[in-house]
Amino acid sequence: MSTTVSFWQRMRRTPYQAIGAIFMIVITLFVTSIFLLMVGGSSALLTYLESKPQLTIFFKEEKDKTDIDNLVNKLNATQKVANAIYISKDQALEIYRAQNQNDPLLLEMVTADILPSSLEISAISPKYLAELADIVKDEPGIDEVVYQKDIVDTLISWTTTMRRVGFVFIVFLVSSSFFILLTSIGMKIALKKEEIEILKLVGATNWQIKKPFIQEGVSYGFLGAIVAWMIISLILLYLRPFISSFLKGIDSLSLWQITGFTLYIWPPNLYLFGLLWLILIVFGVMIGLVGSLFAVSRYIRSTN
Repeated sequence: MSTTVSFWQRMRRTPYQAIGAIFMIVITLFVTSIFLLMVGGSSALLTYLESKPQLTIFFKEEKDKTDIDNLVNKLNATQKVANAIYISKDQALEIYRAQNQNDPLLLEMVTADILPSSLEISAISPKYLAELADIVKDEPGIDEVVYQKDIVDTLISWTTTMRRVGFVFIVFLVSSSFFILLTSIGMKIALKKEEIEILKLVGATNWQIKKPFIQEGVSYGFLGAIVAWMIISLILLYLRPFISSFLKGIDSLSLWQITGFTLYIWPPNLYLFGLLWLILIVFGVMIGLVGSLFAVSRYIRSTN
């Protein structure tokens, strides 16, 4: 209790320095959380797209089983195909009805005869899509070949660029937070110079002198993490309807899977909020700890 009281007392003595340090930590952790969510979401979306059929071959007429098997065997011979599923006209109609079950007018206008049969191909890697498309486009009875290579490649490029730019930006913000914290704690140490000298004369150890300032820096980091977590959580809840509309057709995106447990980045749940809270707390406390420890250690070295 005494530690908490002394922290708030020190904060009231120099409120602008404390608020400035906490505010900078909040900005740093807020941007960090956005970066983590965007990278995690992009990676989960990329994994989702790669797990779905990436190459769709539409046929002019219904194909018999022998022709389909021959085409699948030809594609499998490349050793670049992960999975192949044939969709008949009747199956295509069932899929269409499931996707448009809330619109009776559309259901009445479509029959199995006007829907094409198709072969859905999943490649081992998106880089093989163009090669597989070239193999099948000259096959007899092929009406159209559609593949998602451009979408997947764009997402990969965007994710890679975002990681690089985001990393540089976060390093800049962490450095700014570190130096603001260093300046704030350093000014407080300077104001207490005489008090520190007296403590050293009466036999106080270096740790006893450092401890209050380190606690203060860690408290700044902790408070900054809590505020940043609250802001990003409120933003996620507010944007949920808009993101759901953007991801229409995608029920969930998983970030990683461990035996018996799956962490979903979308839709956001308590596990995601809990993990984000833990990451921000650890990151914020580390910023406060390292910044204050460096500031106090530098002062102790200069007076020895």
